[in-house]
Amino acid sequence: MKRKKKRIRTRWNIKVFVIYAVTLFFIIFGVKTAVVKVVGLIQSRTEEQYQEDIEEAEEEEEEETANNADFPGAPPFTVDLLDINEYSRPGIALEKINGIVIHYTANPKSTAKQNRDYFEGLKDSHETKASSHFVVGIKGEIVQCIPSSEISYASNSRNSDTLSIECCHKDKSGKFTKETYQSLVELVGWLCQRFGLTSEQVIRHYDVTGKNCPKYFVEHEDEWEQFKKDVDVQIAVVEQEVETASQQ
Repeated sequence: MKRKKKRIRTRWNIKVFVIYAVTLFFIIFGVKTAVVKVVGLIQSRTEEQYQEDIEEAEEEEEEETANNADFPGAPPFTVDLLDINEYSRPGIALEKINGIVIHYTANPKSTAKQNRDYFEGLKDSHETKASSHFVVGIKGEIVQCIPSSEISYASNSRNSDTLSIECCHKDKSGKFTKETYQSLVELVGWLCQRFGLTSEQVIRHYDVTGKNCPKYFVEHEDEWEQFKKDVDVQIAVVEQEVETASQQ
């Protein structure tokens, strides 16, 4: 949330700068008194809007965190949602969750936070349209970027009915660290149980478009099959946790 506040504050600081620049212009032309009054009103409104944006962002992240908490068995993760924008979080509702798509970042040594912030920055750079619901880091940290009720820009024709997970990696081989792998298994197992999916509905980006993503799982089919077996085990673990929680 501190990062989100900083981003919002930066946008409003730019607006305030523009206001003061306009003020200087009018002062030069001898209408200082009237302009100062107008600027005062505008600045007051600017601060009000800034506070409203902060409160709205906090409420949205708290709501998503609370929603996740209603489903036992989740691995620990941080909810740090992207701002709604046409380049990374369009705010379009998912039709239905029919699968989970696994990706790799293709950016060795980058962190979960860096990839999340890259998606956030697309609203300003307009470089491309890209995002994912979750990013799993090299140390196993997980960041949620988009609510599970909305689409992400990750899986082409399957954007409308799947959740996407980007995974960080240390080198060009694309192989995940043990920490990344374990967190991915736990996250996918929880999501499968939560949305009534099986491991057969967990697919690679490759299975949608033929792209070599996630690279290591495409080039090592046996490792991909083992991953799905590990997900099956995790689904059973989560189901047991859900049953235990329901009896309390």
